[in-house]
Parts: sequence; C-alpha cells; structure tokens
Amino acid sequence: MADDLTERVSRTLREGSGRRVPSVVAAIALVGALLAVATLAFLGTGQSSGGEGYVTEAVTRGSFTVTVTATGTVEPTNRVEISSELSGAIATVNVDFNDSVDVGTVLATLDTRRLEAQIAIARASLETTEARVAVAEASLDLARSDFEIARTLEGRGVTSHQALAARDAALSRAEAELRAAEADRALAAATLELHQADLDNACICSPMRGVVLTRAVDPGQVVAASLAAPVLFTLAEDLREMQLQVAIDEADIGRVAVGDRASFTVDAYENRRFAAVFSELRFAAEIVNGVVTYKAILDVDNTDMLLRPGMTATAEIVVAEVTDALVVPNAAVRFSPPARAAGPDGDRPSGLLGILVPSVPEPRAQTTGRTVWILMEDQPVKVEILPGETDGMLTQVLEGSLGEGDLVITGASDG
Repeated sequence: MADDLTERVSRTLREGSGRRVPSVVAAIALVGALLAVATLAFLGTGQSSGGEGYVTEAVTRGSFTVTVTATGTVEPTNRVEISSELSGAIATVNVDFNDSVDVGTVLATLDTRRLEAQIAIARASLETTEARVAVAEASLDLARSDFEIARTLEGRGVTSHQALAARDAALSRAEAELRAAEADRALAAATLELHQADLDNACICSPMRGVVLTRAVDPGQVVAASLAAPVLFTLAEDLREMQLQVAIDEADIGRVAVGDRASFTVDAYENRRFAAVFSELRFAAEIVNGVVTYKAILDVDNTDMLLRPGMTATAEIVVAEVTDALVVPNAAVRFSPPARAAGPDGDRPSGLLGILVPSVPEPRAQTTGRTVWILMEDQPVKVEILPGETDGMLTQVLEGSLGEGDLVITGASDG
C-alpha cells in the first residue's frame, strides 16, 4: 500500500512538472508525501491484532465488619496532680514511684516549726480574749445591779435623776465592753483556726486510692507556693480500669456511637488485641494544623496490668456488621468501560487526512458509584444497584438485578 502511494505521488509530481509547477511547491509536496508514507508505515506496524478484554469476579454472599480507625493514648481513669498550698522546706518524703497509696496516706510533709509557733501565739491570744470576756461579763453584771438599785431609789425620791442617768450610762458602757471582748475572742479563734488549717495543709496527703506515677520532690527542697504551684506528685487511680482517649476524625463522627465495641493494639504487644467499649464522645472540637477531630473515651479492662499510662494505641471501632449479604468487590463499583464510537471508524477522518490527524482517545463512561458492569456474551452490560455498607474491599448490594455467581467486571486488559 505504501508503494502504491509512493508511485501515485511520483506520477503527480511528474505531471505537475510538465505543467511547470514551481520547484518550491514540488519540494513541499514531496516532503508531505514522504511524511504520509512514513506515518502509514508506522501505523501499520504499530497496530495490535488483539482486542480489549475484561477482568471479572463472581458475585458472592459474604459477611464483613465496618470499622472506624482512630489513634490515641492509654490513660488512667482518674489522674490527680498533687501540689503544696504552702511555701516552705520539705521535711520528709514518704513515697516513691509505683507505690500504692490509700486515701489520707502522707506523701510528704513540710517543716512545721513556724506554723506550730504561730498556732501557739494564736492560742494564747484566744485565752487572753476569753479572760477579757469574763471580766466584761462581771462588769456588766455589776453595772446592771447598780442601775436597778438607782432606779428603785429614784422611784422613792431618795436619789436624784442625775444619779440614775449615771448608772444607766455605766450599764451601757459595760454592755459595749462585753461586745468588744466577744469580738476580740471571735477574731482570736478565727486566727487560731487559720493557722491550724495551714498546719494541716503542711501534710501533703493522698486524696484517693491509687498508685504514684511521678515524684518531683526530695527532702530539703524548698517549695514556693504561687499562682502556678509546682506539681510534687502525680497519682493515678486503680490501673486495673483505664481509658483509651482517641481522636475521631470529623468525617467519622456521624458513624460512631456510645456503646460501640472496639479493639486496639499497642506497640508493646504487636500480636495482641485489647477489647474496649466506646463510652463517651466529647462535643468540643480539637483543631491541629487545620484538621478537626473530636476526643472519644473508650473504657478498657486492664486486670492483667499489661497496659501502662501513656501507651500509644491504634483503635478500630465497630460501626456496622454485615452478615450473609450479597457483596461485590469495590473495584467493580469503581469500574467504567470506554464509551464506544457510533460506527467502526466513528468520526475519525478517512484517507490521507485520517492518517496524518491522530485519533482522539475514547472517553470513558461516567460512574456514580451505583452502577456495576457484568460480562454477557463478551460484552459489558450496565446494571444499576443500591450499595450499602463497605469495608474498603467489599460493598454490600441492597437492591439491583444482580445474582450470586454473576460476573462483574473489575478491570480491563488488552489481549
């Protein structure tokens, strides 16, 4: 075919030269002809003898579990940081790392000599004011008696009205002195109670039953209490019951719910999965580098004491379970065959122009995720389905004209 085309081009050039075609035009025609011959030869040798084939898989019935993956850390159910309300030197430290403690266990004590002296002063002041109260009460009784006598004598006309007024003023003064003495006694009592509270706080004690996670103090160390009090001890509640705190992506929030079962792994035990139960999903969002997540709490049974606070965990939360359902591979849902042209050559130009102008690649049919293609008599046939749950590998088919054993197309292959 290429030889015939070359002969026709040569004859055309000879005839054109007889009609005195300009040499430049003849040269251009010759170059175009040679390019056409080369293109035809290239296309003729590059064509494949085979057609397009398809990779298929059979529709089956199966079961799978849909999970949401999240990462987080293992933490105690309750963690408490112990500080000191008072400033002073640490006198004793009675516990160390990993020690078990009960409610009221003395963790450490401060040097209390100054506090004890202040309490002694406050107690002496209280005793002094109590004595003043006793004196004021006696003076009031005397002033009240003198006033009654003066009122009786004044009624009999024995004494003057001025004498009665003087006794009345003395009585009022005695009452006021008693109230002042009682106020001083109340102030002294409050001061003593304040110093006693400081002395009680000098004992740094455990507020709960648990274990000592950290100790950041030694005997002789000076503690300076301020608005940001230093953490002396960190206690954790019973480590046999712990929590897994994970970050749930905002795209998965609508799928998880309190009560969902979960399992997780930690790096320390790669071949073991630990069970957990979804117990809490917090409303507050946590935004890190523009990524929005929500904190979820999973309850963990740590009876065997293998898990430790701070371990990094990867959890899988079960959000759906599909049992004995019609399923297709996810590749079948994503597959779409090329859209065929109307005829054998479609709209491709014919003749020499068809050789020189490359063909446009065939567009592929669009898919919406609700269509699969089955192979019937070596031809793809579209079938509409209603997909259900998916685990990333299989998709549940809720509705559609598919049956078990049908061959769905998952890909194309040349052959």
